Amino acid sequence: MATLDVRTLRRPGLAAVSFRIQSGECLAVQGASGAGKTLLLRAIADLDPADGDVALDGVSREAMPAPRWRRLVGYLPAESGWWAETVREHFLDWAKALALIRRLGFAEDPAGWPIARLSTGERQRLALARALAMEPQALLLDEPTASLDPTSVATVEAMVRERRDRGACVLWVTHDGVQAARVATRRLCIEAGRAWEEGTHGCPAISL
Repeated sequence: MATLDVRTLRRPGLAAVSFRIQSGECLAVQGASGAGKTLLLRAIADLDPADGDVALDGVSREAMPAPRWRRLVGYLPAESGWWAETVREHFLDWAKALALIRRLGFAEDPAGWPIARLSTGERQRLALARALAMEPQALLLDEPTASLDPTSVATVEAMVRERRDRGACVLWVTHDGVQAARVATRRLCIEAGRAWEEGTHGCPAISL
């Protein structure tokens, strides 16, 4: 079970925003390119300087070491980093990760594959497996299915839903309003660095 609290979080390019995501919830984040969606996720993940407070289950991130926060609050960027030569070198527990990787459509064991041979979609799926293998209590997903085919999209959505059913909470950036309606319980709209939760006003028009 996990609850993510964001209180008056602000940074350059993002006005103060507050919201709470309860255990089992998914909050979709929508807005035009450059509106501030990635800035929000990076601020919550503690990757960029920001003011305000972020807490998990009532414990402020300031009260724990940064590596622990980043394990409990898993961030999947739109373009994940790959710092070693082979796939296997990027995973702490390959046996745990491999089960996830198989579900994501890899018929072969990619442990020894060079990173340079991977397609964009393969990197995206492997990055998701890496994030899920850490078993975070909160997931920050930045366009996790943008380069995937419909079958892989459905698999990713199902796997994230399973984590929610087990008590995780999710913040999911997507340009796709249809996907947002499928995966999310609520929507956060961002326009020109200002965010509000959808209610009487809809999200701004989205341009890719």
